[in-house]
Amino acid sequence: MSDQTSTRQRVSPWASGLILFAGGMLVITGVLQIFVGTAALVHDQIYVGTPHYLFEFDLTGWGWAQLLTGILSVCAGYGALRGLTWARMVGIVLSGLSMIMQFTFIPHYPIWSLLIIALDVVIIWGLATYRRYAP
Repeated sequence: MSDQTSTRQRVSPWASGLILFAGGMLVITGVLQIFVGTAALVHDQIYVGTPHYLFEFDLTGWGWAQLLTGILSVCAGYGALRGLTWARMVGIVLSGLSMIMQFTFIPHYPIWSLLIIALDVVIIWGLATYRRYAP
């Protein structure tokens, strides 16, 4: 009896490998979205105005969307770090939504928006390709 218990390996509740990177990046981009959303809510004149852009929208509404998406991304990223399937699915949806929001924000801050879009692509790839191995 003691031989069987001594040969078993303990499995960590934390994910490892690619999902560790994707979950961590989801948390980091979520925190960045919280900062950007808060800045848009507190002082929406901080962003450059584009009067003749096809996707014209209120920066206060965009700030609320960024803030909410950021908070949910931090939660989903933490769940993905724990290897939870629901968190990976929510993370994929939130990263896709983030890509759309950043696309509409390209005229205001093009380099920042393209950087976040690229990070979202990597996050989606990492969350979608994770396979949990049986112990």
